[in-house]
Amino acid sequence: MTSPTFICSFWCITSNCNRKRTRNTEKTPIGKGLWETATGGPTDFKICVADVDQQEIGFIGVIEEEKKPTIAGIRLKAVDGEIAEIDHLVIHNEDGSPLNPNMSQVRPALLERQLKSERIPLERMREIAYSYYESIVQGDGKAAPFADECQRRENGGISANDQTQTPEEAAKDDFAVFRKMSCSDQMDTGLWSYITDIDSRRVFAADEEKGLVFAFSIFRHSGEPKVMKIIGVPGITERKNDYGPFDLPAAHIFKIRNGEIHEIEAIGYMAEHGITNGWE
Repeated sequence: MTSPTFICSFWCITSNCNRKRTRNTEKTPIGKGLWETATGGPTDFKICVADVDQQEIGFIGVIEEEKKPTIAGIRLKAVDGEIAEIDHLVIHNEDGSPLNPNMSQVRPALLERQLKSERIPLERMREIAYSYYESIVQGDGKAAPFADECQRRENGGISANDQTQTPEEAAKDDFAVFRKMSCSDQMDTGLWSYITDIDSRRVFAADEEKGLVFAFSIFRHSGEPKVMKIIGVPGITERKNDYGPFDLPAAHIFKIRNGEIHEIEAIGYMAEHGITNGWE
């Protein structure tokens, strides 16, 4: 049986993969995509979720593509000792700006092994990961079991429970009041009502020892409502939605301890509205 840990270090540069693979939701043959553009393996920022039972591995990290640091989410599925399925999610800063400094070092908690007393069954871990998407769609912070200190990062930026901003920085950031909120409280404000749906939810590898779950999804945005009604935020009653229609393919890794989500590492990019995930 192929070791998922080995697969993670190898991260799919192989000619034995003879089944199906995608890059940014599009079917991609071996030899194209990262096979042509990758110039270096993972940096110090790498998180692997190895699932021995399902023979799957999930990876979020920084690689080198065309000599530039690049964010990648990768899923591999092994069957009969060969890599049978591959997903590549590759995120570029289109304006050429450097990666967020938070993408240089992984939060230690994401790499720590859990005490046995903190672990929960794998199936329950997957249910909790799935409930995160329901929390967003329902606009209900209680739909998922968020720990009070849960912090969410998106492409390195802290988007929930950010206690690092100075007053000067917060004054220039119209998202600052939301960014400082807990993951649960933020869901209750109506801030995410412009997300029409989250579909193509695929919860894959789960690692009970580390308390990690890896998932792919697509966030759908129809462009409505044009104005979001904000609830329970002093001084803010509405927020404009100027993004228009778009979709956002995303990868998430959830750290689950004692049945609660403690850390969320997310990556994604804006794409044309109406895309498929390449597997449908």
